[in-house]
Amino acid sequence: MAFVEHFEIPTDDIKRAQAFYKTVLDFSYEPWGDDMGMLVQPDDKGINGDLHERGDAPHPTVVFTVDSIDDTVALALANGGEQLGGIQPLGESGRWTYIKDSEGNIIGLYDSLGTAS
Repeated sequence: MAFVEHFEIPTDDIKRAQAFYKTVLDFSYEPWGDDMGMLVQPDDKGINGDLHERGDAPHPTVVFTVDSIDDTVALALANGGEQLGGIQPLGESGRWTYIKDSEGNIIGLYDSLGTAS
């Protein structure tokens, strides 16, 4: 089973984007260093997301938590998708990767199975 974990928004200017989302949508911002941070919904409604420097995913993406990245990537490949890069560790117990769906859209996958394979 999968569910939407968070969204990611690439930026060219973190401070400018942070101000935009605060002013327009009332999201607070929690920095994780100079090049990324978390956008937090007001009143704990909806899902949170992050701002990060523009990179591999040049447009906003949705990240899904899945039971197994390995199984989900295999299903994506068997159904017209494509894996973009390897499976990366996230903290001590999480992993993530990007895939393209059958229509060329980039989405993120996250699981908590341990180290990247």
